[in-house]
Amino acid sequence: MSLDPSSRDVLVVIACGIALVALVLGALALFLLRRIRRNLTLLAANDDGESFISAVGRGAEQVRGLRREVDDLAALVAQTRAELSDAIRHISVVRYDAFGDLGGRLSFSAALLDDDGDGLVLTAIHGRSETRSYMKGIKSGASEAPLSPEEQQAVTYALKGASS
Repeated sequence: MSLDPSSRDVLVVIACGIALVALVLGALALFLLRRIRRNLTLLAANDDGESFISAVGRGAEQVRGLRREVDDLAALVAQTRAELSDAIRHISVVRYDAFGDLGGRLSFSAALLDDDGDGLVLTAIHGRSETRSYMKGIKSGASEAPLSPEEQQAVTYALKGASS
């Protein structure tokens, strides 16, 4: 079968067009293949033999482990706070001269209280020839026994967190 010259020219132009499209598609495929290879190289094993995916997995496991440790520490802090509420944490000392003829503020009243205002007041009254010590229990910032002004001041300062 023979083709006339005009039909042959049309077929040649169509064949060249198809070849050009095939060349562009081949170049595009090569470009995409290089990009995929580069991305796979990032995911593949590095010099240490560990892949990116396994490194991310290891990091995620470490984060989960750290989260468990933080949760354990938070529970320990809450437990410690609960235990410290009963500890003597509020202390105040008031020094004074119990008698007018003695100086140096050798007498004192010390309040030792926990967070609830429970504890004791220790008082030492210094005189010329002797020193006497007294202790009174405190419950919720008050005592069943009457407090001297200095003892009450020590309790007040301890509850406020101040000292003189």
